[in-house]
Amino acid sequence: YIYPQSLNFANRQGSARNITVKVQFMYGEDPSNAMPVIFGKSSCSEFSKEAYTAVVYHNRSPDFHEEIKVKLPATLTDHHHLLFTFYHVSCQQKQNTPLETPVGYTWIPMLQNGRLKTGQFCLPVSLEKPPQAYSVLSPEVPLPGMKWVDNHKGVFNVEVVAVSSIHTQDPYLDKFFALVNALDEHMFPVRIGDMRIMENNLENELKSSISALNSSQLEPVVRFLHLLLDKLILLVVRPPVIAGQIVNLGQASFEAMASIINRLHKNLEGNHDQHGRNSLLSSYIYYVFRLPNTYPNSPSPGPGGLGGSVHYATMARSAVRPASLNLNRSRSLSNSNPDISGTPTSPDDEVRSIIGSKAMDRSCNRMSSHTETSSFLQTLTGRLPTKKLFHEELALQWVVCSGSVRESALQQAWFFFELMVKSMVHHLYFNDKLDAPRKSRFPERFMDDIAALVSTIASDIVSRFQKDTEMVERLNTSLAFFLNDLLSVMDRGFVFSLIKTCYKQVSSKLYSLPNPSVLVSLRLDFLRIVCSHEHYVTLNLPCSLLTPPASPSPSVSSATSQSSGFSTNVQDQKIANMFELSVPFRQQHYLAGLVLTELAVILDPDAEGLFGLHKKVINMVHNLLSSHDSDPRYSDPQTKARVAMLYLPLIGIIMETVPQLYDFTETHNQRGRPICIAPDDYESESGSMISQTVAMAIAGTSVPQLTRPGSFLLTSSSGRQHTTFSAESSRSLLICLLWVLKNADETVLQKWFTDLSVLQLNRLLDLLYLCVSCFEYKGKKVFERMNSLTFKKSKDMRAKLEEAILGSIGARQEMVRRSRGQLERSPSGSAFGSQENLRWRKDMTHWRQNTEKLDKSRAEIEHEALIDGNLATEANLIILDTLEIVVQTVSVTESKESILGGVLKVLLHSMACNQSAVYLQHCFATQRALVSKFPELLFEEETEQCADLCLRLLRHCSSSIGTIRSHASASLYLLMRQNFEIGNNFARVKMQVTMSLSSLVGTSQNFNEEFLRRSLKTILTYAEEDLELRETTFPDQVQDLVFNLHMILSDTVKMKEHQEDPEMLIDLMYRIAKGYQTSPDLRLTWLQNMAGKHSERSNHAEAAQCLVHSAALVAEYLSMLEDRKYLPVGCVTFQNISSNVLEESAVSDDVVSPDEEGICSGKYFTESGLVGLLEQAAASFSMAGMYEAVNEVYKVLIPIHEANRDAKKLSTIHGKLQEAFSKIVHQDGKRMFGTYFRVGFYGTKFGDLDEQEFVYKEPAITKLAEISHRLEGFYGERFGEDVVEVIKDSNPVDKCKLGPNKAYIQITYVEPYFDTYEMKDRITYFDKNYNLRRFMYCTPFTLDGRAHGDLHEQFKRKTILTTSHAFPYIKTRVNVTHKEEVSPHAGINWE
Repeated sequence: YIYPQSLNFANRQGSARNITVKVQFMYGEDPSNAMPVIFGKSSCSEFSKEAYTAVVYHNRSPDFHEEIKVKLPATLTDHHHLLFTFYHVSCQQKQNTPLETPVGYTWIPMLQNGRLKTGQFCLPVSLEKPPQAYSVLSPEVPLPGMKWVDNHKGVFNVEVVAVSSIHTQDPYLDKFFALVNALDEHMFPVRIGDMRIMENNLENELKSSISALNSSQLEPVVRFLHLLLDKLILLVVRPPVIAGQIVNLGQASFEAMASIINRLHKNLEGNHDQHGRNSLLSSYIYYVFRLPNTYPNSPSPGPGGLGGSVHYATMARSAVRPASLNLNRSRSLSNSNPDISGTPTSPDDEVRSIIGSKAMDRSCNRMSSHTETSSFLQTLTGRLPTKKLFHEELALQWVVCSGSVRESALQQAWFFFELMVKSMVHHLYFNDKLDAPRKSRFPERFMDDIAALVSTIASDIVSRFQKDTEMVERLNTSLAFFLNDLLSVMDRGFVFSLIKTCYKQVSSKLYSLPNPSVLVSLRLDFLRIVCSHEHYVTLNLPCSLLTPPASPSPSVSSATSQSSGFSTNVQDQKIANMFELSVPFRQQHYLAGLVLTELAVILDPDAEGLFGLHKKVINMVHNLLSSHDSDPRYSDPQTKARVAMLYLPLIGIIMETVPQLYDFTETHNQRGRPICIAPDDYESESGSMISQTVAMAIAGTSVPQLTRPGSFLLTSSSGRQHTTFSAESSRSLLICLLWVLKNADETVLQKWFTDLSVLQLNRLLDLLYLCVSCFEYKGKKVFERMNSLTFKKSKDMRAKLEEAILGSIGARQEMVRRSRGQLERSPSGSAFGSQENLRWRKDMTHWRQNTEKLDKSRAEIEHEALIDGNLATEANLIILDTLEIVVQTVSVTESKESILGGVLKVLLHSMACNQSAVYLQHCFATQRALVSKFPELLFEEETEQCADLCLRLLRHCSSSIGTIRSHASASLYLLMRQNFEIGNNFARVKMQVTMSLSSLVGTSQNFNEEFLRRSLKTILTYAEEDLELRETTFPDQVQDLVFNLHMILSDTVKMKEHQEDPEMLIDLMYRIAKGYQTSPDLRLTWLQNMAGKHSERSNHAEAAQCLVHSAALVAEYLSMLEDRKYLPVGCVTFQNISSNVLEESAVSDDVVSPDEEGICSGKYFTESGLVGLLEQAAASFSMAGMYEAVNEVYKVLIPIHEANRDAKKLSTIHGKLQEAFSKIVHQDGKRMFGTYFRVGFYGTKFGDLDEQEFVYKEPAITKLAEISHRLEGFYGERFGEDVVEVIKDSNPVDKCKLGPNKAYIQITYVEPYFDTYEMKDRITYFDKNYNLRRFMYCTPFTLDGRAHGDLHEQFKRKTILTTSHAFPYIKTRVNVTHKEEVSPHAGINWE
């Protein structure tokens, strides 16, 4: 680009006023030599030979504003120059004077000392055409015999700017490239600027030019980066020969590279990838870098002859190695052809690679003699063909460097690591060594250098992780990626020893740290990257079994690795070792051992300060397993079993964390998970332990915390509170567990289960129980709910993130930024300069929004639900398989029956969760097998579980899916049949089924009785067609049971209809309970259902009555079972509380005796059950304000506690009694218990209620209008408002006068009625409002039939009603059983 700026012709003689400048690019001095390289304007041809500036009228010193763009030829010579010709343009055309007259000339040579001339110029202008050969000189040189404007002063200002990929335009780069080129061409002396450099001076100049590269500007460095790095690498690999001496430039080049790369990194912050690698540098490694002697067009190296692959050793290693590395070994030339002293190679390769195939292509001309080759090369290039291997040299330089160079190299370690790896791979490839055994691929010296390097870098990480957190994080990942790459090219054992070195360094530091989590986190990152190797599984040797090494030396025999109290024979030991982080396991499966050890250490509840890493370490394992699972190489089941073998200890580790796992069961209505183990029990389990030091030495993972024996024996103090994991982490952990259980070899698992103690097997079952809850199918609705939540959450998150990134950043970031010198650069001091505060830069944050598209479409939600469903089924099937294996081990050992209860618990729990039909079919099959194998288990030991099982089966019998129903009915039928076969009396199962149905009906909302009826029919059919049992009573009993169930169902249906009518609902429940007069357990169930309903509606007195009845029922049966003086004798004891209780007395003949199997086996039919019921009753009475009744209840309780010498309970009771009595005193005259109304129903519409009269008990201070409004509204809604009519008077109703299609309700206020003799006992307000059986109301009348008349003719009629039970009763309305009128009085006797 040429920018003419100004001209000063003020002092020029002659007329030169309207001036234009013509610009030409010349390749010679003849006017015809102008080149067509000036870009034309929009309407002209593309290129022109000249360009003119605009004329400024009558101005002797004009300013110009043009930009002239020139296409620079690729090769320039000394004769190329820019020619400027100045013209005066005349405005009036005079005769025979040309339009324009040249008034001056000047020029700029394009090259000066081989460098492009650019920049600002102030040129003198000559008055006449320049002389011959002017183009080589610059116009500043006073040429003889030339006239200049203004005495050869500079009068013309012009600027030249070049944009070029050939010319560096930087003095430092220029000098370096020129020197390197001179070496290549072997041309001395070299001219650089005004300097001439002779050969003897070359070495110093070269070194200084290398170190001066640092001063060059950044832009040209970026533009010529690839070339620059190539040349530096060439200098390392091919040390030049100067004046017959080999000059080692390795160190200088390494330092230059380190500083250049660091500079780029600091200044080009915007284009790093997520690992902090600069894209410019990584693309250099990936696309550009090749070993200097392996250009793609060299003939492929073949074996034998000149093209053979020859290995060159480094000729001279620099002497600055620190002695401590003691690597000074002999430096012989390794050579494939022993009788030649030089180092042969194919000349074509050599020449072509050095000259870059510039001048000659000699591929046809093969030289015959090696000696000749050698000398020919030397004369040609000034270099001996000594080749160093770049990776060896790089490793060496890195190990020996120190100070700021080392710091720079550490900052950008990734670059050198990747360069080294690529160089190694190239070296192997071009030397045909990819098939060579790994041990012999690289010389030992190089391996030592690598080991030293890794060791020092590891110690850097350990010593500096607190100061330079960010740098160390980068260094740590770079090192890990490097080792990951090495696993692909070097000897596996060697790389493992490097990993071990890193581990040792970290572990030794961990001991002394108060808060190790940062360092452990770094180690986790390190391990994660190393384990992401594509052949991770193979590296772990999954196929070799854990056999003791067959060596004469005493191996770590079963004596030392006896890590748990198992039997000592070798077979079992092997199995045990496979499932523990035992020494043989960690030796054999090295990486997997490290991963699992990390997991065990971090999840250990006693590991101080590591719980922040739970999620990280669990995710690491989870990701590994996910990658194995989706890897097509391992899709075959046998292969998968081998892979799973690497993770068998995972089961043990997770079993140990049971107390810390998130409790997924709490969301269920069941009690929390069944933790059946106290941590103390673990102590007794441990056997002999591995000596710590031996284990460490062998495994090479000195993980200090592994002090507990290899198996999962918790040695934690029992009192410690565990930190629980988050739900997400626990879920990931359980998924890992299930994957291992699914893919591991069943026989191996079975053998191991056989070795486990009952305690440990129970732990495993607890885990499975948790898994069932964790993976339960939640359904689509949950996903929709979650969807709306995440939307809100992600908005908050984004706001927080924006704040963190743009606004108030913490002090640590501020510091990091200061250290990078950013604050000085950006005006506002914010991270990206002020203008960027507005938009949030996604490209700058490594956090990509995970919820870009927030609202999920219906299809996505469907899909998520589908996946969730599949996962739930898969998880449960795995759990079922595992349970099967556990059951098998029990049948094998015949010693662990005790865990079958646990198996059953998990099975029942899984039936209770939402399950798919697929799973349920298998589940029922397992359950039937379990019952038929171990019938005693259910019917004798686990009776509670039997009840649960009946409930689950019945629930599934009412399923809407046919297959589930048929399986459930079959299971239920077989359950009854087995019970019958075992004891020939299946009263208990009958009872449990009936109870289950009752509770199912009482509790479940969405219960479908139609389907259940179908299932019952199936069961009946089974019973009728069962030939074996046809002669027994079994079919009749089944029929009996089914009939009973149908009855319950019918009542249930009615209950559903009356869901809205509380009185009717309670009546129905009452009727059902009455139907169970003969089976105490069921009556109890329904009494409690009623109590629940009353409490919901705040009828505390009635709820208390239900509980008293329950207690009386229990007392009746307890007194039959055991004769204890202090227990209540039966119902009689409770008479003082309520006269109604006697109906619970079990005197009728048809009552089953409690000794019979299966009767009164519930938890309430015990002394503590009775106490519980009475305590609840007392609480309800107290809420109802009936404190006198509280006293009566406690009168029954106190003897029981006295007999048990339970002072604590007694003190509580007496405290409560004191409260009760003081309340009676305080509330004297302010107590209200209830208001009573007579309600009669008339009309066929009422069905059962037609012509029934009741006394209703309503809350205190209820007005007649209120109850009348309530009932009228309620029935009006049911039958239609025009149908219902309230009869306003209290006269007897005449049926004949009522409309047939109407519903009439008569409501009258009534008061308790007492005879005179009764009044003696009923003194207090409570007495007058408790145990009420008779009520009275008055009806006014006159003899002539009107209701009201004058005072003397007014009469009133008293009517006394007697109810079937005394109030308060277990329901709020009681039937009127008797009605009598008292003789009418005349008006004078008006009471």
